[in-house]
Amino acid sequence: QEHLVESGGGLAQPGGSLRLTCAASGFTFSNYGMSWARRAPGKGLEWVSGIQNDGSDTYYADSVKGRFTISRDNAKNTVYLQMNSLKPEDTALYYCAKSIFMRATQEEYEYSSWGQGTQVTVSS
Repeated sequence: QEHLVESGGGLAQPGGSLRLTCAASGFTFSNYGMSWARRAPGKGLEWVSGIQNDGSDTYYADSVKGRFTISRDNAKNTVYLQMNSLKPEDTALYYCAKSIFMRATQEEYEYSSWGQGTQVTVSS
């Protein structure tokens, strides 16, 4: 059974950093693209970043380019999101998701598993 568990969220000050971790189990992690998405209060789902199964390709939302970095460790079945220069508008519930493809897409129906989410709050 596919299972994703996010961790690393919390309260950060503007300009601060957080590192999110998503631990995967129940499937061959190295075969699938992975993404991070977020949902802010009162807003829809926003695709934040994604990474191809072998790490050779990534995407970032314009809102996080230059500040966030996605990476993965296939030996540890883990995907990370390093978030620097955090802004109050980054406040959201962050989800990890498993693509049904080797690449990471930006369509909800192309994801077969989601974590429970980890809350990120950026405030002074």
